[in-house]
Amino acid sequence: MKIRSVTMRLVASPLKVPFTTHLQQVSTREALILEVMDTDGRIGYGEADPFSSPWYSEETIQTCRYVLREFLIPILLHVPIKHPEELEQRWSAVRGNRMAKSGLDQAVWDLYAKQMNTYLGKLFGGRKAEVDAGAVITAATSEQAIRQIEPLLKKGYKRYKIKISRENDRPLLEGIRTAFPDLPIMADANSAYTIRDKDHLQKLDRYRLMMIEQPLAYNDLSEHAILQKNLATPICLDESISSYAAAASAVMLQSAKVVALKMGRVGGWTQAARIHKLCLQHSIPLWCGGMIEFGIAKAHNLALATLPGFTLPGDFYASDHYWTCDLISPKITVDHGVISVPKDRPGIGFSIDHDALAHLTCDVQSFVHR
Repeated sequence: MKIRSVTMRLVASPLKVPFTTHLQQVSTREALILEVMDTDGRIGYGEADPFSSPWYSEETIQTCRYVLREFLIPILLHVPIKHPEELEQRWSAVRGNRMAKSGLDQAVWDLYAKQMNTYLGKLFGGRKAEVDAGAVITAATSEQAIRQIEPLLKKGYKRYKIKISRENDRPLLEGIRTAFPDLPIMADANSAYTIRDKDHLQKLDRYRLMMIEQPLAYNDLSEHAILQKNLATPICLDESISSYAAAASAVMLQSAKVVALKMGRVGGWTQAARIHKLCLQHSIPLWCGGMIEFGIAKAHNLALATLPGFTLPGDFYASDHYWTCDLISPKITVDHGVISVPKDRPGIGFSIDHDALAHLTCDVQSFVHR
């Protein structure tokens, strides 16, 4: 792959609807858009989505910019590669920093798929023409949650993830389940509990949840294994699945019955594909998690979700849910609860809305192969 240049853009946009958990409220979203150009002028696009402060992971927008600028981009430009799978080894001297790696890795894979004139998902065995859409509900009360759910029901979203905490979980889920007895709902705790809350969490079994996501510490595997043995509700691991090694340990310990796979959290396509294969081998259901991302990362996630094994609806909203203007064309839409996959177009399958990209860009840095 003869790479000529890399461009890194800082973009920012207010959310139409603030995103609230017990850890943080996000009203404005920043992201890093990576553009990798080859010597024939083709461009691959990726998106790094750390938050502005380290509430979800250790990485932030500023740490990602630094690591990309000082380490990852120089290695990419100065050490030639023949295939994107080589990036993991090339970057092995840079520990962690998986969201930074993911954004640049995505761009290289998009470029490679365009060079091959192939839809990106097909390179990894993706076959689906449609992906089921799931919604995230962030509400303090069941009344607020019901008001959020009702319009999404009309659009056919296939599952509803309810953000919970120790303080509001039972009244929130009780109200939702009373209003919607058969609604496919799951709960996302974002590490709001400890193993001492085992008896409290057992009481959530009555709400017939699809799963409870990351109830314990963000980096824990062993206590989740203990908790899962005491719950009828399946545990889904999110933050704890930060790499293939972590996923393999979770499988060995039986820490969870479901995995939420986030490409940004694990470092890009190569790690995500390895984790996907591992879960398939052990019959662990997968779904694709979201990071309140813009359309470029969402397009990569859609391609990932076309792989077999992604049997549960992922965090897939329509473009206009959070954004007044998204970065891709056409915009992502949800029709009867599904999103059509642009599997007949190369790369991520979407074009870039360059006017929107220019409008949301706050800073640009360019790097040229010498």
